[in-house]
Amino acid sequence: QVQLVESGGGLVQTGGSLRLSCAASGRTFISSYAMAWFRQAPGKERDLVATINWSGDTTSYTDSVKGRFTISRDNAENTVYLQMSSLKPEDTALYYCAAANGGTWYGRADYWGQGTQVTVSS
Repeated sequence: QVQLVESGGGLVQTGGSLRLSCAASGRTFISSYAMAWFRQAPGKERDLVATINWSGDTTSYTDSVKGRFTISRDNAENTVYLQMSSLKPEDTALYYCAAANGGTWYGRADYWGQGTQVTVSS
């Protein structure tokens, strides 16, 4: 079992930057899991934003954030990050951290955080 707690959300102007953090706790080290960030805007489905494998050497991004967002992890600190830059109003959403057993992301989350709100003003 693993618990995930996101932080770092807030209100930022268009073009600004934020860094989200996802701290993992529990009886298993985060290095056992692939990690991902999702987001859900009001009235829309939850969408996958970025993924990272257990070692951090394989990442993926949805097209709309490529070149602007960077996912990374520090297994020693049991933390995953999402560095977001050149933010746009359409990035406004509740951002969730997720973990998947096995170390490689295959499309299914086994654990979820509670989310952190990101709001980008125009």
